[in-house]
Amino acid sequence: MTHAGAVTVTRIVELELVRLRPSLAGRGTGTATPVLVRVSDGEVNGWGEVPSATPGQWDALAQVFAPALLDHPWRRPTEVADAFADLPWDPTLVGALDTACWDLWSRQRSTPLAHALAGSRTALTAGVTLARQVTSESVTTEVNRQVGAGFRRIRLEIQPGWDTDVVRAVQTSFPFMVLQVDAGGRYTESPGDLDALRSLDSLGLVAIEDPFPADDLAAHGRLSAELRTPVALNRSLSSLDDLGEAIRTEAGGAVNVDPARLGGLTAARRAVDMAMDAGWPVWCGSSARTGVGRAATVALASLAGATLPVEMPGAGSRGRDLVVPPVRAHDGVVPVPLTTSGLGHEIDPATLRSFTAKTLLLDAPRSSNSGTT
Repeated sequence: MTHAGAVTVTRIVELELVRLRPSLAGRGTGTATPVLVRVSDGEVNGWGEVPSATPGQWDALAQVFAPALLDHPWRRPTEVADAFADLPWDPTLVGALDTACWDLWSRQRSTPLAHALAGSRTALTAGVTLARQVTSESVTTEVNRQVGAGFRRIRLEIQPGWDTDVVRAVQTSFPFMVLQVDAGGRYTESPGDLDALRSLDSLGLVAIEDPFPADDLAAHGRLSAELRTPVALNRSLSSLDDLGEAIRTEAGGAVNVDPARLGGLTAARRAVDMAMDAGWPVWCGSSARTGVGRAATVALASLAGATLPVEMPGAGSRGRDLVVPPVRAHDGVVPVPLTTSGLGHEIDPATLRSFTAKTLLLDAPRSSNSGTT
Protein backbone atom coordinates (compact mmCIF):
# COMPACT_ATOMS: atom_id res chain seq x y z
CA MET A 1 0.00 0.00 0.00
CA THR A 2 1.38 3.38 -0.98
CA HIS A 3 0.49 6.74 0.50
CA ALA A 4 -1.01 9.86 -1.00
CA GLY A 5 1.78 12.26 -1.82
CA ALA A 6 -0.13 15.45 -1.10
CA VAL A 7 -3.45 17.13 -0.67
CA THR A 8 -3.73 20.49 -2.39
CA VAL A 9 -6.59 22.81 -1.48
CA THR A 10 -7.27 25.74 -3.80
CA ARG A 11 -9.67 28.56 -3.07
CA ILE A 12 -11.16 30.07 -6.22
CA VAL A 13 -12.42 33.53 -5.35
CA GLU A 14 -13.20 34.65 -8.90
CA LEU A 15 -15.91 32.03 -9.29
CA GLU A 16 -17.78 33.27 -6.23
CA LEU A 17 -20.58 35.12 -7.92
CA VAL A 18 -20.13 35.20 -11.67
CA ARG A 19 -19.71 31.63 -12.69
CA LEU A 20 -22.78 29.96 -11.23
CA ARG A 21 -26.43 30.75 -10.85
CA PRO A 22 -27.66 32.42 -7.63
CA SER A 23 -29.52 30.26 -5.13
CA LEU A 24 -32.35 30.83 -2.71
CA ALA A 25 -29.97 30.39 0.19
CA GLY A 26 -27.64 33.11 -1.07
CA ARG A 27 -24.78 30.72 -1.78
CA GLY A 28 -21.66 32.40 -3.07
CA THR A 29 -22.27 35.72 -1.33
CA GLY A 30 -20.18 37.35 1.32
CA THR A 31 -16.83 35.71 2.03
CA ALA A 32 -17.76 32.11 1.09
CA THR A 33 -15.91 30.84 -1.98
CA PRO A 34 -15.51 27.56 -3.88
CA VAL A 35 -12.65 25.29 -2.88
CA LEU A 36 -11.06 22.53 -4.92
CA VAL A 37 -9.30 19.56 -3.32
CA ARG A 38 -6.65 17.56 -5.15
CA VAL A 39 -5.54 14.24 -3.70
CA SER A 40 -2.40 12.86 -5.31
CA ASP A 41 -0.47 9.66 -5.03
CA GLY A 42 2.56 11.34 -6.58
CA GLU A 43 1.60 10.36 -10.12
CA VAL A 44 -2.20 10.41 -10.36
CA ASN A 45 -4.52 13.16 -9.15
CA GLY A 46 -8.10 13.06 -7.92
CA TRP A 47 -10.28 16.14 -7.59
CA GLY A 48 -13.21 17.17 -5.41
CA GLU A 49 -15.08 20.41 -4.78
CA VAL A 50 -16.48 22.35 -1.85
CA PRO A 51 -19.11 24.51 -3.58
CA SER A 52 -18.96 27.35 -1.06
CA ALA A 53 -16.61 27.44 1.91
CA THR A 54 -16.48 30.08 4.62
CA PRO A 55 -13.11 31.18 6.02
CA GLY A 56 -13.78 28.94 9.01
CA GLN A 57 -14.37 25.95 6.74
CA TRP A 58 -11.18 26.72 4.83
CA ASP A 59 -9.27 26.61 8.10
CA ALA A 60 -11.01 23.41 9.17
CA LEU A 61 -10.23 21.77 5.84
CA ALA A 62 -6.59 22.82 5.91
CA GLN A 63 -5.90 22.19 9.60
CA VAL A 64 -8.17 19.26 10.50
CA PHE A 65 -9.91 17.38 7.68
CA ALA A 66 -7.12 17.16 5.10
CA PRO A 67 -4.50 16.11 7.70
CA ALA A 68 -6.96 13.50 9.01
CA LEU A 69 -7.19 12.00 5.52
CA LEU A 70 -3.42 11.99 5.13
CA ASP A 71 -3.10 10.08 8.41
CA HIS A 72 -5.76 7.53 7.48
CA PRO A 73 -5.01 4.21 5.75
CA TRP A 74 -7.58 3.27 3.14
CA ARG A 75 -7.78 0.83 0.26
CA ARG A 76 -11.17 1.73 -1.20
CA PRO A 77 -12.88 5.12 -1.23
CA THR A 78 -15.76 3.68 0.77
CA GLU A 79 -13.30 3.61 3.70
CA VAL A 80 -12.37 7.30 3.44
CA ALA A 81 -15.21 8.58 5.64
CA ASP A 82 -13.75 6.63 8.57
CA ALA A 83 -10.97 9.22 8.70
CA PHE A 84 -13.49 11.81 9.88
CA ALA A 85 -15.51 9.69 12.29
CA ASP A 86 -14.33 11.59 15.36
CA LEU A 87 -14.60 15.06 13.79
CA PRO A 88 -17.56 17.46 13.81
CA TRP A 89 -19.70 16.53 10.81
CA ASP A 90 -19.30 18.86 7.85
CA PRO A 91 -20.76 17.14 4.76
CA THR A 92 -19.32 19.58 2.25
CA LEU A 93 -15.74 19.18 3.48
CA VAL A 94 -16.03 15.42 3.85
CA GLY A 95 -17.75 15.28 0.47
CA ALA A 96 -14.94 17.05 -1.36
CA LEU A 97 -12.28 14.74 0.07
CA ASP A 98 -14.42 11.63 -0.47
CA THR A 99 -15.09 12.57 -4.10
CA ALA A 100 -11.42 13.34 -4.75
CA CYS A 101 -10.50 9.88 -3.44
CA TRP A 102 -13.09 8.23 -5.68
CA ASP A 103 -11.61 10.11 -8.64
CA LEU A 104 -8.05 9.11 -7.66
CA TRP A 105 -9.00 5.47 -7.06
CA SER A 106 -10.81 5.08 -10.37
CA ARG A 107 -8.02 6.84 -12.30
CA GLN A 108 -5.45 4.52 -10.74
CA ARG A 109 -7.45 1.62 -12.14
CA SER A 110 -8.13 3.23 -15.53
CA THR A 111 -11.85 2.99 -14.78
CA PRO A 112 -14.54 5.59 -15.50
CA LEU A 113 -15.93 6.96 -12.26
CA ALA A 114 -19.47 6.09 -13.37
CA HIS A 115 -18.49 2.42 -13.64
CA ALA A 116 -16.62 2.55 -10.32
CA LEU A 117 -19.88 3.69 -8.72
CA ALA A 118 -21.77 0.88 -10.51
CA GLY A 119 -23.53 3.27 -12.89
CA SER A 120 -25.09 1.80 -16.02
CA ARG A 121 -26.34 4.72 -18.10
CA THR A 122 -24.35 6.09 -21.03
CA ALA A 123 -26.29 9.34 -21.40
CA LEU A 124 -28.57 11.37 -19.15
CA THR A 125 -31.60 13.55 -19.71
CA ALA A 126 -30.86 17.06 -18.46
CA GLY A 127 -32.98 19.38 -16.35
CA VAL A 128 -32.42 23.02 -15.53
CA THR A 129 -33.47 25.33 -12.70
CA LEU A 130 -34.83 28.81 -13.38
CA ALA A 131 -34.51 31.48 -10.73
CA ARG A 132 -37.43 33.74 -9.91
CA GLN A 133 -38.04 36.37 -12.56
CA VAL A 134 -39.57 39.83 -12.54
CA THR A 135 -42.80 38.82 -14.31
CA SER A 136 -44.58 35.67 -15.46
CA GLU A 137 -43.89 36.77 -19.02
CA SER A 138 -40.15 36.81 -18.37
CA VAL A 139 -40.39 33.31 -16.92
CA THR A 140 -42.09 31.94 -20.03
CA THR A 141 -39.51 33.70 -22.21
CA GLU A 142 -36.70 32.01 -20.30
CA VAL A 143 -38.46 28.64 -20.39
CA ASN A 144 -38.74 29.01 -24.16
CA ARG A 145 -35.00 29.60 -24.31
CA GLN A 146 -34.25 26.45 -22.35
CA VAL A 147 -36.74 24.37 -24.32
CA GLY A 148 -35.05 25.57 -27.50
CA ALA A 149 -31.75 24.31 -26.10
CA GLY A 150 -33.26 20.87 -25.60
CA PHE A 151 -33.90 20.75 -21.85
CA ARG A 152 -36.59 18.21 -20.98
CA ARG A 153 -37.38 19.26 -17.40
CA ILE A 154 -37.74 22.71 -15.87
CA ARG A 155 -37.44 23.33 -12.13
CA LEU A 156 -38.93 26.68 -11.11
CA GLU A 157 -37.86 28.47 -7.96
CA ILE A 158 -40.96 29.67 -6.10
CA GLN A 159 -41.97 31.53 -2.94
CA PRO A 160 -45.25 32.64 -1.36
CA GLY A 161 -46.96 34.95 -3.82
CA TRP A 162 -44.84 33.67 -6.71
CA ASP A 163 -46.01 30.13 -7.27
CA THR A 164 -49.31 28.88 -8.69
CA ASP A 165 -49.87 31.66 -11.22
CA VAL A 166 -46.31 31.32 -12.50
CA VAL A 167 -46.61 27.56 -12.96
CA ARG A 168 -49.94 27.98 -14.74
CA ALA A 169 -48.44 30.61 -17.05
CA VAL A 170 -45.65 28.22 -18.04
CA GLN A 171 -48.07 25.35 -18.53
CA THR A 172 -50.28 27.48 -20.75
CA SER A 173 -47.36 28.12 -23.10
CA PHE A 174 -45.76 24.68 -22.72
CA PRO A 175 -48.54 22.21 -21.89
CA PHE A 176 -46.32 19.14 -22.24
CA MET A 177 -43.28 20.42 -20.35
CA VAL A 178 -42.18 18.39 -17.33
CA LEU A 179 -42.21 20.81 -14.39
CA GLN A 180 -41.23 20.73 -10.76
CA VAL A 181 -40.81 23.51 -8.21
CA ASP A 182 -38.21 24.32 -5.56
CA ALA A 183 -39.65 26.27 -2.63
CA GLY A 184 -36.37 26.62 -0.75
CA GLY A 185 -38.02 26.25 2.66
CA ARG A 186 -39.90 29.53 2.31
CA TYR A 187 -43.38 28.32 3.22
CA THR A 188 -45.03 27.82 6.60
CA GLU A 189 -48.12 25.93 7.70
CA SER A 190 -50.15 29.12 7.72
CA PRO A 191 -53.56 28.83 6.02
CA GLY A 192 -52.49 30.99 3.09
CA ASP A 193 -49.27 29.07 2.44
CA LEU A 194 -51.00 25.71 2.72
CA ASP A 195 -53.70 26.82 0.28
CA ALA A 196 -50.98 27.77 -2.22
CA LEU A 197 -49.27 24.40 -1.84
CA ARG A 198 -52.60 22.62 -2.28
CA SER A 199 -53.19 24.61 -5.45
CA LEU A 200 -49.80 23.48 -6.78
CA ASP A 201 -50.86 19.90 -6.07
CA SER A 202 -53.51 20.15 -8.77
CA LEU A 203 -51.04 21.11 -11.52
CA GLY A 204 -49.41 17.75 -12.24
CA LEU A 205 -45.91 18.64 -11.06
CA VAL A 206 -43.12 16.07 -10.76
CA ALA A 207 -42.34 17.28 -7.25
CA ILE A 208 -42.65 20.15 -4.78
CA GLU A 209 -39.19 20.47 -3.25
CA ASP A 210 -38.42 21.71 0.26
CA PRO A 211 -41.64 23.63 0.98
CA PHE A 212 -40.80 24.10 4.69
CA PRO A 213 -37.62 24.95 6.61
CA ALA A 214 -34.98 22.25 6.60
CA ASP A 215 -35.32 21.45 10.30
CA ASP A 216 -39.07 20.75 10.12
CA LEU A 217 -39.41 17.21 8.79
CA ALA A 218 -42.71 16.85 10.63
CA ALA A 219 -44.28 19.62 8.55
CA HIS A 220 -43.01 17.97 5.37
CA GLY A 221 -44.56 14.71 6.52
CA ARG A 222 -47.96 16.27 7.18
CA LEU A 223 -47.98 17.89 3.75
CA SER A 224 -46.75 14.73 2.05
CA ALA A 225 -49.64 12.76 3.56
CA GLU A 226 -52.11 15.27 2.13
CA LEU A 227 -50.79 15.84 -1.41
CA ARG A 228 -50.67 13.59 -4.44
CA THR A 229 -47.59 15.40 -5.74
CA PRO A 230 -44.40 14.01 -4.19
CA VAL A 231 -42.80 16.29 -1.62
CA ALA A 232 -39.08 16.22 -2.43
CA LEU A 233 -36.40 16.65 0.21
CA ASN A 234 -32.97 18.19 -0.25
CA ARG A 235 -31.92 20.80 2.30
CA SER A 236 -33.30 18.68 5.16
CA LEU A 237 -30.76 15.97 4.40
CA SER A 238 -27.14 16.31 5.48
CA SER A 239 -26.46 12.63 6.17
CA LEU A 240 -27.73 9.15 5.45
CA ASP A 241 -29.26 9.11 8.92
CA ASP A 242 -31.39 12.11 7.93
CA LEU A 243 -32.58 10.31 4.83
CA GLY A 244 -33.31 7.15 6.77
CA GLU A 245 -35.40 9.11 9.26
CA ALA A 246 -37.25 10.89 6.45
CA ILE A 247 -38.08 7.58 4.79
CA ARG A 248 -39.12 5.96 8.08
CA THR A 249 -41.46 8.82 8.98
CA GLU A 250 -42.71 9.28 5.39
CA ALA A 251 -41.63 12.92 5.47
CA GLY A 252 -41.49 13.05 1.68
CA GLY A 253 -41.85 11.03 -1.47
CA ALA A 254 -38.88 12.04 -3.63
CA VAL A 255 -35.31 13.16 -3.06
CA ASN A 256 -32.75 15.46 -4.62
CA VAL A 257 -29.40 13.72 -4.02
CA ASP A 258 -26.55 16.23 -3.99
CA PRO A 259 -23.14 14.71 -3.13
CA ALA A 260 -21.96 17.97 -1.56
CA ARG A 261 -24.89 18.05 0.87
CA LEU A 262 -24.68 14.41 1.91
CA GLY A 263 -20.92 13.98 2.38
CA GLY A 264 -19.61 12.85 -0.98
CA LEU A 265 -20.10 10.06 -3.47
CA THR A 266 -19.96 7.22 -0.96
CA ALA A 267 -22.97 8.55 0.93
CA ALA A 268 -24.75 9.79 -2.20
CA ARG A 269 -24.51 6.39 -3.87
CA ARG A 270 -26.07 4.79 -0.80
CA ALA A 271 -28.75 7.50 -0.71
CA VAL A 272 -29.82 6.67 -4.27
CA ASP A 273 -30.15 3.00 -3.30
CA MET A 274 -32.10 3.82 -0.13
CA ALA A 275 -34.53 6.05 -2.00
CA MET A 276 -35.00 3.49 -4.77
CA ASP A 277 -35.74 0.79 -2.19
CA ALA A 278 -38.35 3.10 -0.62
CA GLY A 279 -39.96 3.78 -3.98
CA TRP A 280 -38.92 7.44 -3.98
CA PRO A 281 -38.04 9.04 -7.34
CA VAL A 282 -34.50 10.42 -7.38
CA TRP A 283 -32.71 13.11 -9.29
CA CYS A 284 -29.12 14.17 -8.81
CA GLY A 285 -28.98 17.87 -8.17
CA SER A 286 -25.80 19.83 -7.83
CA SER A 287 -24.74 22.77 -5.74
CA ALA A 288 -21.39 22.55 -7.56
CA ARG A 289 -19.81 25.76 -8.75
CA THR A 290 -17.34 24.17 -11.19
CA GLY A 291 -17.12 21.27 -13.60
CA VAL A 292 -15.35 19.20 -10.96
CA GLY A 293 -18.48 18.89 -8.86
CA ARG A 294 -20.78 18.66 -11.87
CA ALA A 295 -18.74 15.80 -13.35
CA ALA A 296 -19.09 13.89 -10.08
CA THR A 297 -22.84 14.49 -10.20
CA VAL A 298 -23.03 13.11 -13.74
CA ALA A 299 -21.23 9.94 -12.64
CA LEU A 300 -23.65 9.56 -9.74
CA ALA A 301 -26.67 10.15 -11.98
CA SER A 302 -25.63 7.19 -14.14
CA LEU A 303 -26.93 4.90 -11.36
CA ALA A 304 -30.08 2.96 -12.21
CA GLY A 305 -31.98 4.46 -9.27
CA ALA A 306 -31.54 8.07 -10.42
CA THR A 307 -34.55 8.09 -12.73
CA LEU A 308 -35.27 11.83 -13.06
CA PRO A 309 -33.26 14.31 -15.17
CA VAL A 310 -29.90 15.38 -13.79
CA GLU A 311 -29.44 19.06 -12.92
CA MET A 312 -27.24 20.99 -15.36
CA PRO A 313 -26.40 24.64 -16.12
CA GLY A 314 -28.92 26.12 -18.50
CA ALA A 315 -28.55 27.59 -21.94
CA GLY A 316 -26.85 30.95 -21.75
CA SER A 317 -24.63 30.06 -18.79
CA ARG A 318 -21.47 32.00 -19.37
CA GLY A 319 -17.89 31.89 -18.30
CA ARG A 320 -15.00 29.48 -18.55
CA ASP A 321 -15.11 26.22 -16.71
CA LEU A 322 -12.13 24.70 -14.96
CA VAL A 323 -12.42 21.37 -16.78
CA VAL A 324 -12.13 20.24 -20.37
CA PRO A 325 -14.36 19.34 -21.96
CA PRO A 326 -16.91 21.47 -20.08
CA VAL A 327 -19.69 19.59 -18.30
CA ARG A 328 -22.75 20.66 -20.25
CA ALA A 329 -25.93 19.32 -21.80
CA HIS A 330 -26.13 19.12 -25.58
CA ASP A 331 -29.64 19.17 -27.01
CA GLY A 332 -30.92 18.25 -23.56
CA VAL A 333 -28.62 15.24 -23.12
CA VAL A 334 -25.52 14.86 -20.95
CA PRO A 335 -23.01 12.21 -22.03
CA VAL A 336 -21.53 10.01 -19.31
CA PRO A 337 -17.74 9.85 -19.89
CA LEU A 338 -16.91 6.18 -20.40
CA THR A 339 -13.77 6.29 -22.54
CA THR A 340 -11.58 8.04 -19.98
CA SER A 341 -10.89 7.22 -16.36
CA GLY A 342 -12.04 9.03 -13.23
CA LEU A 343 -14.28 12.04 -13.65
CA GLY A 344 -13.69 11.92 -17.41
CA HIS A 345 -12.75 15.60 -17.48
CA GLU A 346 -9.34 17.19 -16.97
CA ILE A 347 -8.45 20.36 -15.11
CA ASP A 348 -7.33 23.16 -17.43
CA PRO A 349 -4.14 24.39 -15.69
CA ALA A 350 -4.19 27.85 -17.24
CA THR A 351 -7.81 28.47 -16.29
CA LEU A 352 -7.20 27.13 -12.79
CA ARG A 353 -4.25 29.47 -12.31
CA SER A 354 -6.29 32.44 -13.45
CA PHE A 355 -8.96 31.70 -10.83
CA THR A 356 -6.72 30.69 -7.94
CA ALA A 357 -6.49 33.01 -4.93
CA LYS A 358 -4.69 30.75 -2.48
CA THR A 359 -3.07 27.34 -2.54
CA LEU A 360 -1.99 25.23 0.39
CA LEU A 361 0.09 22.07 -0.09
CA LEU A 362 0.04 19.47 2.65
CA ASP A 363 2.55 16.58 2.46
CA ALA A 364 1.70 13.16 3.82
CA PRO A 365 3.83 12.09 6.80
CA ARG A 366 6.57 9.70 5.69
CA SER A 367 5.52 7.23 8.35
CA SER A 368 1.86 7.32 7.29
CA ASN A 369 0.14 4.52 5.43
CA SER A 370 -2.41 6.95 3.99
CA GLY A 371 -3.53 6.31 0.45
CA THR A 372 -4.52 3.50 -1.80
CA THR A 373 -2.98 0.49 -3.40
